[in-house]
Amino acid sequence: YQRRVRGAPCVISVMSGNRAEKSGLSRDIQKKLEAKYNLDQEKQCRAWIEEVVGEALSDQEIGMHHFQHCLKDGQVLCKLLNTLNGEPLVKKINTQKMAFKQMENIEQFIKGCKTFGLKDGDIFQTADLYECQNMSQVLLTLYAVGSVALKNGYQGPCIGAKLSAANPREFTEEQLKQGETMIGLQMGSHKGASQAGMNIGKTRNIMD
Repeated sequence: YQRRVRGAPCVISVMSGNRAEKSGLSRDIQKKLEAKYNLDQEKQCRAWIEEVVGEALSDQEIGMHHFQHCLKDGQVLCKLLNTLNGEPLVKKINTQKMAFKQMENIEQFIKGCKTFGLKDGDIFQTADLYECQNMSQVLLTLYAVGSVALKNGYQGPCIGAKLSAANPREFTEEQLKQGETMIGLQMGSHKGASQAGMNIGKTRNIMD
């Protein structure tokens, strides 16, 4: 809404604190992203973060928005990365509650993840966390951080699979044909497959 300040020639616009809800395609995409969110993975990430950082998360309620609230200011993420690395990758962690300072922490975490060894495709974007746009990607990033920490030799608690070093293998022509047959069978019978109970960290086998 707008209001005129007495004695001043200008009209000041006052913005509502609530954003307009998404509509149409954007809303459908957001619903699909939220449907992908895995509470079991969140619980594992929560326990892991608290164990590594050595302090309880601010919001103990399980759920996407509760977890986002714990991480939104970026401080916990920066502490996590610094601890896993052994020396600070994020030199200065902002403690102010101003939005741009909190987003700066998240951006420093993202930058630190790249230095730590994560691929760009494994790292969430600032809005994914700060605006709760894609918390599933935030979970994926945390698992990737755990995997890289293992690869880097971190001896403490971790989540995610240990990343493989390059290990080229020689296959006979017969073995290659058998592999093609197996892939064909899997593709023909995937409809009854389920991912329930899978550890997301184990689905990645990244070769350097």
